[in-house]
Order: sequence, then C-alpha cells, then structure tokens
Amino acid sequence: MDVYNFISQYNKILIDRMDDISQSITSGSVSDWEDYKARVGEIQGVAYALDELKALLKKVNYVEDTDST
Repeated sequence: MDVYNFISQYNKILIDRMDDISQSITSGSVSDWEDYKARVGEIQGVAYALDELKALLKKVNYVEDTDST
C-alpha cells in the first residue's frame, strides 16, 4: 500500500466514524447525558485528528488547499 492510499483510507475511516456517531446520536440511541457527552467528545476528537492530518499534509505539500473532507 502506498502512502496516498494509506492516507485516503485513514481519512475515510475517520470520516465514517464521525458519521456513525452522528447517526447514533440523531437516531435516539443515546442512553443518557453522559453517553451523549462521550459521543460528542469522540466526534470532536476525530474532527481534531482530521484537521491535524490535513494541516500536516499541507505542510509537506501533499494536498492542495481545498476542503475535501
């Protein structure tokens, strides 16, 4: 697997995870306030990881300055 495919797959995994958590929140499967806070916190963490990945890739000119996420 080359670097580009690795990064693409990792990016897709993170985006899919955020989508899955968001879907679980909006579908009403949250059991209580603590569960809700944990899920929202995970979304924030994954979003941060995506932003950092994008910033690092920009630094090494691996991606253009467009928002494809």
